Amino acid sequence: MIDAFAKANLHERLRRDRKALLWKLDGLSEYDVRRPRTATGTNLLGLVKHLAAVEARYFGEVFDRPSPEPLPRWQDHDGSDLWATEGETRDQVTGFYQRTWEHADATIDALPLDAPGHVPWWPEPHSRTNLFAIVVHVLGETNRHAGHADVLREGLDGRTGVRPEFEEQIDEETRAAHCAKIEQAARSAVASNAHGAPRN
Repeated sequence: MIDAFAKANLHERLRRDRKALLWKLDGLSEYDVRRPRTATGTNLLGLVKHLAAVEARYFGEVFDRPSPEPLPRWQDHDGSDLWATEGETRDQVTGFYQRTWEHADATIDALPLDAPGHVPWWPEPHSRTNLFAIVVHVLGETNRHAGHADVLREGLDGRTGVRPEFEEQIDEETRAAHCAKIEQAARSAVASNAHGAPRN
């Protein structure tokens, strides 16, 4: 009973967070979804591309259920799964991610949580695992990168919210006042510590 509940709950969270990640691309130009937004080149479409590779591999080869379509070249762990080349369209990348969901969902639906799996790119003895551990792992990866996408999107146009139904309206004046308050608190903390105030 608890296994069925846990599986359904984790699976629903994974479905929700996949959609939230894709939503972060809505309304952006081709350039904005691709351009690097951090010193290491992190970009929105690259996050989607990376998670497509993650799901394809973890819910595919780990359980000897390879993807029904050939995996693109960028599954080779050379770093090219983190950005889209000029020859790869947004529709190709997002389409592959969505098709990967179908295959991953079929794996999750077909196997019990204790179904054994093997992750050849993990060191022994950790490479022997089960479906529960892999669902938790992939959910963690998806959450982590959806959080990255939140920050990237906010930096592009100020849009925030974890999902469309929670999108916040942009009020520049209120945001500026909020940031000013945080800035003042940071400066005051530094000044207090510089004058010998006890540190925690």
